[in-house]
Amino acid sequence: MADATVGSLREVFSGQVVARDGSGYDELRRSCVWNGDIDRRPWLIVQPRTPQDVAAAVRFAQDAGREVTVRGGGHNFSGSCIADDALMIDLGDMNAVQVDPGARRATCGGGASWAQLDAATQEHALGTPGGFISHTGVAGLTLGGGFGWLTRRAGLSCDNLISVEIVTADGTVRRASQDDNPDLFWAVRGGGGNFGIVTQFEFHLHDVGPLIQLGLSFWDLEYGPAALRVARDLEKTLPDAIAMFIAGINAPPAPFVPDQYKGAPGYAVLLVDHGAGDAYAHALSELRGSAPPQFVFDTPMPYVALQQMFDESAPWGIRAYEKAVSLVELSDEVIDVVARHLPAKASPMTFMPTFVLGGAYGRRSDSETAFGGRRATRYVLNLAAVAPTPDLLEADREWVRRVWSDLVPLAEGTGSYVNFMTDLDHDRVLASYGADKYARLSRIKAQYDPDNVFHHNANIAPATE
Repeated sequence: MADATVGSLREVFSGQVVARDGSGYDELRRSCVWNGDIDRRPWLIVQPRTPQDVAAAVRFAQDAGREVTVRGGGHNFSGSCIADDALMIDLGDMNAVQVDPGARRATCGGGASWAQLDAATQEHALGTPGGFISHTGVAGLTLGGGFGWLTRRAGLSCDNLISVEIVTADGTVRRASQDDNPDLFWAVRGGGGNFGIVTQFEFHLHDVGPLIQLGLSFWDLEYGPAALRVARDLEKTLPDAIAMFIAGINAPPAPFVPDQYKGAPGYAVLLVDHGAGDAYAHALSELRGSAPPQFVFDTPMPYVALQQMFDESAPWGIRAYEKAVSLVELSDEVIDVVARHLPAKASPMTFMPTFVLGGAYGRRSDSETAFGGRRATRYVLNLAAVAPTPDLLEADREWVRRVWSDLVPLAEGTGSYVNFMTDLDHDRVLASYGADKYARLSRIKAQYDPDNVFHHNANIAPATE
């Protein structure tokens, strides 16, 4: 009976359908998810080619009484794209990108990566805010909000959405924009994958690159905290055209790192100039003059290379776990917590990236999109356990939890960026959105997904009233 049921899907499905006993199943299920700590066995893996394929898969799963998971890029710490005995819809084949440079718009499929979108838009020296790892999927990052090197200039990824094509739980293909299904359009800009499967994104583009200027500075454990205080004060003076990124990290084995510092734990502050003129040189001088670094690296580079700079720190199949806090300020107390805990991590790959917001991000109103974070937030401090072995991951998983517990009293509560949650706890999801925004999302969820078909995510339950 199961074979006959799957056969009925194949009759109406133009993409690939891979059953648990099919050729290539194990290789495919493992390659679909970035986090090597995830080992799950879905009932079926389907790889649609069209929105109609996606709609057919959604209807089929419900008729068969199976849960649905959705894979955009698969780069997710929680592994929510894959679940035991579920039907996984892998959008990887729906990755086409089209760019209209005159209109400053780009469209891409729900399975596109940021590397693919960046490559296409940079042919015209254009871009839109994306992430920091190029093999991240456009879909997951954008639906949760999405920040990166352009956020101070142009806001979040979801701030730059013009429209989406989305398959909702009833198997209907819809368009959502400011004019079409505007409530749904508001919800998908930060509300995650709760409202359907986005098969196409349309973005506004900005002048970017093709070259940017990077200035990296690295301090050891002793002098790093002083450097963070300088960076914090400097951030308040930066123009939107300068991006800042802070990390507690081990120095990479890169050619620009002196041999004696390779692998050493410490603190890095990166400044990226997107056309700030003299302000960039002044900012770099202020940063390095007050707290002299152990080594520096200054270079022009292609914007696409900037987008790929941290790819080696997050190789496919690595084991990982994360938590994060949102901060209005990088206070002395926060810096003290970081300085106390950073030397105790076990894996040299584990690090503390801190994403510096402000600029255009802060000029949006909290209610404009469903993004689960306040626009007054200036920093998102991420605690990323990244390890090649189970033992190292387990040690740093506990390390992440300890550091997070010490930071929460200094942060904006237990809520944070929903894309940085491995543990998808309801209380933390609610805290991230806040009661009023969560209630609005819940009402929209009830309209488009009353049975909570799409619940393998930072879930928003449908309203019952």
